[in-house]
Amino acid sequence: MPRIVSVWLPRWPILRFLKDEARHRSESKLQGEPVDPKRPFVLADAADTASILAVNRAAGAEGLAPSMRIADARARIGFLQVRTHDPEADANALARLAHWSTRYTPSVAPLDAANGADGLFLDITGAAHLLGGEEKLLADLARRLAAFGLDARLACAETPGAAWAMARFSRTPAPILAAGAEAEALAPLPVEALRLDAETALTLRRLGFKRIGALMGQHRAPFAARFEKALLKRLDQALGRVAEPLALLAPPAVYLARRSLMEPIFTEDAIVEVAGTLMHDLVPALERDGAGARAVRLSLYRVDGLVETLDLALALPTRNPDHVTRMLKLRLNRIAQELDAGYGFETLTLAVALAEPMQAAQVEMSAAGASALEATTRLASLLDALRQRLGQHSVRRLEARARHTPERSETVTLAAPQTLHWPPPRSTRPVLMFPHAEPADVIALLPDGPPQRLTWRGRHHTIAHAQGPERIAAEWWSMQSPAPTRDYYLVEDKAGRRLWLYREGIPGREAAAPRWFVHGLFA
Repeated sequence: MPRIVSVWLPRWPILRFLKDEARHRSESKLQGEPVDPKRPFVLADAADTASILAVNRAAGAEGLAPSMRIADARARIGFLQVRTHDPEADANALARLAHWSTRYTPSVAPLDAANGADGLFLDITGAAHLLGGEEKLLADLARRLAAFGLDARLACAETPGAAWAMARFSRTPAPILAAGAEAEALAPLPVEALRLDAETALTLRRLGFKRIGALMGQHRAPFAARFEKALLKRLDQALGRVAEPLALLAPPAVYLARRSLMEPIFTEDAIVEVAGTLMHDLVPALERDGAGARAVRLSLYRVDGLVETLDLALALPTRNPDHVTRMLKLRLNRIAQELDAGYGFETLTLAVALAEPMQAAQVEMSAAGASALEATTRLASLLDALRQRLGQHSVRRLEARARHTPERSETVTLAAPQTLHWPPPRSTRPVLMFPHAEPADVIALLPDGPPQRLTWRGRHHTIAHAQGPERIAAEWWSMQSPAPTRDYYLVEDKAGRRLWLYREGIPGREAAAPRWFVHGLFA
């Protein structure tokens, strides 16, 4: 059965605002007077006109509460600090906190507006034993959140609804519900613990249903007729009768390894060493499934709660830890200036973001097969190394397209060792092809003889040898006006330079005076 942890952050918008203000003050970017957190302070949509959205402890002690108008609040207590609420900043900060929480489990979901948008759900199924059990996991999570200045309330249950209710309304700190204990634990809680809207909760209270237990033994038909279906749905979700899928921050990785360190690490060598150990941990599962890692993600959890991630894409699926760590080291060398270790990394995880089948191949009986496999492996290693040094999109290859004209007959795509062959086969196409053919003055025998002399880029060339013509016409299926026919020649001047040029237009048919262009150079 699943085990869900609900993390509730009371006064989350207030705490997020104060932390951002403290950071801006330390960076000398704060504009205006800072907020005094010990005096009444509220957040609203627009100062002086809107209603209150969140209050700090001092304002709550004065009787202020969300939905109260700013003018009424000021009339009641006099002095009041008001700032504009930024829901987007709250959501972004909550997403960052959720990303940090993946140090406990890969299945983390920030709470949406329907659940308060002020906490997290963590699916710790199969993960609690890594920290010695659910009690120790919740204690460690609460301690770290408190170190960030967040006063969190936690609860664990088999359903998100029950965990949500216990975190907010239970008098027991960090309650952990046993399997099947949801009904007994929820019965004494107020109906608001079912995540109902304010109008539905108020109507239930007026009808005498103040506790969840009062709803459990009643016939469902009257409630279905009187209320929206959300009432019975929320009750069934809390009791585990109806599944409640979580909108996870990211799909959990099938292959994931994790290390929590006794002491934080800072250096690239230490990071690479731990990453290599993590990859070794993943190899047995990959071998069992006949798969290899085509892309991996290394997550580095800093002591101060920030998370650095490194995504590594590989040319071929692999289970070789040495190859993965060598590529990670190259990547770290390239981004050394960008990677901020802060006070050090205390937890590292390595996940296989993309796995592909790795078919076993028997090649020892064939020298040619062994040579081909070795060549492909070496090429893949070269491509991976170049990508880590130059960037993921810096190594490309040419791919054929169904076009006749040379400048449109190939497209540039990411290199893949399965289709990239080296050395390339012999071809009449130049090594360097200009993106736009350059005009040239050519003397040739009429009407369609090869070129004899060439003037291009202000230099004169006497042609010693000429090969051609290769006639290329526009595609017959093109709906546009057909381009003139081209006659291509591969020529070599007396100095040994080899050029690729063409004559545009068939003499006497498409052009009275054909034009010449240089389109590329051979090595």
